[in-house]
Amino acid sequence: MSTRVLTGITTTGTPHLGNYAGAIRPAIATSTQSNTDAFYFMADYHALIKCDDPARVARSRLEIAATWLAGGLDPERATFYRQSDIPEIPELCWILTCVTAKGLMNRAHAYKASVDQNTAKGVEPDDGITMGLFSYPVLMAADILMFNANKVPVGRDQVQHLEMARDIAQRFNHLYGREYFVLPEVVIEESVATLPGLDGRKMSKSYNNTIPLFEGDAASLRAAVMRIVTDSRQPGEPKDPDSSHLYTLYRAFAAPEEAAAFREQLEAGIGWGDAKQALYERLERDIAPMREHYQALMAHPERIEDILQAGAQKARTLATPFMAELRDAVGLRRQVAVPATTKASGKKPGKAARFVSFRDDDGKFRFRLLGTDGQELLLSRSFDNPKEAGALMQRLQSGSGLDGLQIDGLSYNIVVDGQTVAQGPTSTDDMQRDTLVAQVRQGLTALAG
Repeated sequence: MSTRVLTGITTTGTPHLGNYAGAIRPAIATSTQSNTDAFYFMADYHALIKCDDPARVARSRLEIAATWLAGGLDPERATFYRQSDIPEIPELCWILTCVTAKGLMNRAHAYKASVDQNTAKGVEPDDGITMGLFSYPVLMAADILMFNANKVPVGRDQVQHLEMARDIAQRFNHLYGREYFVLPEVVIEESVATLPGLDGRKMSKSYNNTIPLFEGDAASLRAAVMRIVTDSRQPGEPKDPDSSHLYTLYRAFAAPEEAAAFREQLEAGIGWGDAKQALYERLERDIAPMREHYQALMAHPERIEDILQAGAQKARTLATPFMAELRDAVGLRRQVAVPATTKASGKKPGKAARFVSFRDDDGKFRFRLLGTDGQELLLSRSFDNPKEAGALMQRLQSGSGLDGLQIDGLSYNIVVDGQTVAQGPTSTDDMQRDTLVAQVRQGLTALAG
């Protein structure tokens, strides 16, 4: 049985060398494992919390997608999509918001840190704090729970949000009486590289100490490497590899034997300039072919868009029927049967859903499921023998069709014994289709009863 792993990447910047080694490269490696069902998405709704520059968000979405694809992500093996292309996610977010205690959000680290900063400044505690920042953990929970991810790799600063997602899932399951959501497990990759930047601190745009990944060209990469801070030891003086940022960076990209050889060179007294050149050459060996792929993708954004739309469609084959199930769970878009009126009221009860059999123009036999308003909800396939059509109709009347009800784009099918036996009409949008699906469920349930 495969394990579903889900990771999101906020689209507020351009990936650098540290992002690649610390998150992108290990995630791509995970997606190649036979027992892993990988879901990787660009969290562009989350980006709106941190960034109000639309051009930057749009550019970052493109750059991050191109980086993952150039880094070797196979969209055929993984489900790769943009958060904003899955309308079920914000819908689920609202449903989860309605079962999430405000007190739980009050304890979120990011919100508390903002309140503490405002208090220190002597301004109102909630000054400048948006509802996006306040309810960020609920949107993150929706990202995870929408696809019932088993494992979610995160940094230590995100562990609390995973715990909140579990709390929210448990609350929903308890309120609505069923295990709708899997409780996700946090995965902290202790072995993942945290690379030092130009000044030795963790590589981060916040410190302006990053080494470019695909930005610019080989010359840009070399120029950045040459700016890495080193100590004052001269050529010929032994260097300590364990305290050298150059060695840490080299080791993150080199094979063990290469790293050992570089270590020996440092201990033997190689000059810092030569050591930086060796680091640049080792990085360029890996990055050059990926950079070429990245630049080709950035030159043809329509290729990236096609891949992302295919990923969104793949993701929505799971999200759409699950969201319909969740809507039904909370009482939305459910067609509630109107109880029969008493004789005293003088009104007749409404019509029930019903099957109607008929003979087609080609002489074959079919049947329809009509809703309470007479609308066609299902049309069966053709049968040569009326008894076969009647037998299938009886099976559906017994309730067996409910388990085989499947979404198919803007339509839906009934599958019995591995075969599609009936199909619904094609709707104009998801909402109309989901309404019809709910009517089919209600009609089949009523007939089975």
